[in-house]
Amino acid sequence: GSGGGMAAEGDVELELETEPNGSGGGSDGAGGRAAEKPRKHDSGAADLERVTDYAEEKEIQSSNLETAMSVIGDRRSREQKAKQEREKELAKVTIKKEDLELIMTEMEISRAAAERSLREHMGNVVEALITLTN
Repeated sequence: GSGGGMAAEGDVELELETEPNGSGGGSDGAGGRAAEKPRKHDSGAADLERVTDYAEEKEIQSSNLETAMSVIGDRRSREQKAKQEREKELAKVTIKKEDLELIMTEMEISRAAAERSLREHMGNVVEALITLTN
């Protein structure tokens, strides 16, 4: 039993080996090799170009990134400053406690949110409420 199985496996292996060589050995092998030489040379040059292109692109990208980062950084700090200025301005606005409580109960929002909208409307409770309802 087992001996026979091994023999069968051996046959399969032999077939696999002989097939590629046998079927197109002459025409395929020589023809393939002849056609390969110039192609190999071209692809080498193309690869080299690709590598240099890639390197240049990488440099461009990294410098763009740095520029972009600094631009974003500047914009952020400017926005931050503007925000702080705005907060200062808003903090100066005098608001009435009853207006604040009215907004809080009417709109069911937190004290901070109510206060903020009131201050943004220079303490005008009507305008604050209109904006909040929209």
